[in-house]
Amino acid sequence: MNPAPARPARAVRILLCDDHVVVRAGLLALLGSEPDIEVVGEAGSGEEAVALAAKLGPDVVLMDLQLGTGIDGVEATRRIAPTGVHVLVLTTYDTDADITRAIEAGATGYLLKAERPEELFTAIRSAAQGRTTLSPPVASRVMDRMRGAARPALTERETDILRQLAHGLGNREIARALFISEATVKTHLGRIYAKLGVDTRSGAVAVAKEQRLLP
Repeated sequence: MNPAPARPARAVRILLCDDHVVVRAGLLALLGSEPDIEVVGEAGSGEEAVALAAKLGPDVVLMDLQLGTGIDGVEATRRIAPTGVHVLVLTTYDTDADITRAIEAGATGYLLKAERPEELFTAIRSAAQGRTTLSPPVASRVMDRMRGAARPALTERETDILRQLAHGLGNREIARALFISEATVKTHLGRIYAKLGVDTRSGAVAVAKEQRLLP
């Protein structure tokens, strides 16, 4: 039997945080296949992760977001990140709210559990060096939010017109509904198109729905 490969002099030291024992066991087995990655501890709650991160001083905490009772992964990240320990979120949740909260809390990276093992290994090594790693779907959401934030906000009148567009009304019908002239409707439409980066009515409605600009 060939001996197991020796670990490098300086392996990346990992603390696992997930409230599911089976998940932690799977990660432990998976990461054990990489000679330059060493799991130094396991936590089943946010509070335990914070305590072990302070005690063990790992390079990276692999952090789930939903941790049952007690503080969640975001709050644990908020407490761990200022200590200099990098936090790599590993979760099944990819909503805008979860991503934003984790990044604002100081997470170095955000990875989805559906990613391939090779992607996880790469993300861990990058996180240990302080480099940001995002799963492709997460990166797309972040970029979409950045693009949305970069656009000027719609005025109340522009939002009113956009709402009428979404209902399928033409310019004349919009003018009657809002008690303004058709010329004014056309002027507002031009501004709406410019702000949303589109040139058609259907495009404006599609972007508005995607960016959740309509109440």
